[in-house]
This record gives sequence, structure tokens and C-alpha cells, in this order.
Amino acid sequence: MTPAEGVRPAAAGRRRGTELEEAILTAAAAVLTEDGVAGLTMEKVARRAGTNKNTLYRRWPNRLALAVAAYRRLAEDRTAPPDTGSLRGDALALLRRADSTWASPMGEILRGLLGAAGGTPELLAELRADADGNAVDAAWLTLVGRAVARGEARPEALHPRVASAPTALLRNEYVTRGVPAVPDAVLVEIVDEVFLPLVRGRGTDGGQDAPEGPA
Repeated sequence: MTPAEGVRPAAAGRRRGTELEEAILTAAAAVLTEDGVAGLTMEKVARRAGTNKNTLYRRWPNRLALAVAAYRRLAEDRTAPPDTGSLRGDALALLRRADSTWASPMGEILRGLLGAAGGTPELLAELRADADGNAVDAAWLTLVGRAVARGEARPEALHPRVASAPTALLRNEYVTRGVPAVPDAVLVEIVDEVFLPLVRGRGTDGGQDAPEGPA
């Protein structure tokens, strides 16, 4: 039995609005995962969702727009901040997750979408925002906020530029190395040599009076 055969089609007329859109996005996410960016077609998604192509086109102008929406559905839980009990543990966990995601099938899908969306600025901006923008920065700000609450950092450390530093450094590693993953030692170095001193030094004269906090 193929994946498509394993899904019982529902009559399009029995679903409306959010319910129908959820069914389409679920089907599109499954097709994207199984067949990749190149293999996602409106026909496949419509068949899997138990609807027709016209229904899809009323919501998304083309297959690429639908693929971007499906990817965002797959990536929803990717940036949930870890909670290890320490800033260092949280930062390493989040950075390792980002690195493993970029090297995973999800990362391959994202790279394919970024390439395909190169001629569509609005889709490209949407993907870049998801890949390394607001959601990721919010997760890092959450980590720093917890550190402030635990006394590991001063309130001044809650700054967007500080929060975006690990992601920017990781992205730079991808660019300079030309590979979709970097050694774990580099991730540790980003956290220990850049991020933690940056966070703990905010609001002090040279960082000498920053709280030590757990490592």
C-alpha cells in the first residue's frame, strides 16, 4: 500500500475553512517529506488530501507557495527552546539542534526551497525568516531571559543582537566551510568563547562583575 493509498479521501464539500486547509497542509507536508521539493505537485497533494487542485489554487498560487507553507508546518516545533537548567546547557542544546537540522532531511528541504524561491522575493523572505529569523531569535531570547531569572546574566543581556549572535556565527561557518554541518567542537567554541562572555558581560565594565552562575 502506498502512502497515498493509506489515506482515506474525504469529500471536499464536507470540509470548509480551517479544517480543509489543515488537511491540505498535512498532506503537503507528507508529500514534501517523502518526495522532496521537486516531487511536490498540486496533483499529489490534492489526491492525498482528498480534494481537487482548484481548491489548492484558491489558497496558494502555485506549488512553490504551497511547499513553503508545508515546510513551515514541518518546522513549527523546531525552535522550541530547550530547558536544561543552565544557560550553557540550553545554548549548546539549541545550537546543536540547529546544526543537526540543517544537515538533516529537513535542512535538505529548506535548501531546496531557498534555491527554488530565489526568483520570488516574498517567498524567499518568508523562508529566511523561518530559517534564521524571528522564531530562532525568540528562542535564544528565552534562554537569556531564563539566565537572567536564575542570576546567570544581567537584564542588559536581553538584547536582540546578543540573541542572534550564535545563529549568525553558525551560518557563517556554513558559508565559509561550504558544508551543511560543522564539528561539535566549533559549536562549543561559539558558546564558550563568544556567547557566554557576551551575555555575562552585558551591563558591566569589561564583564568583571558579571554573575558567575552555573556552567
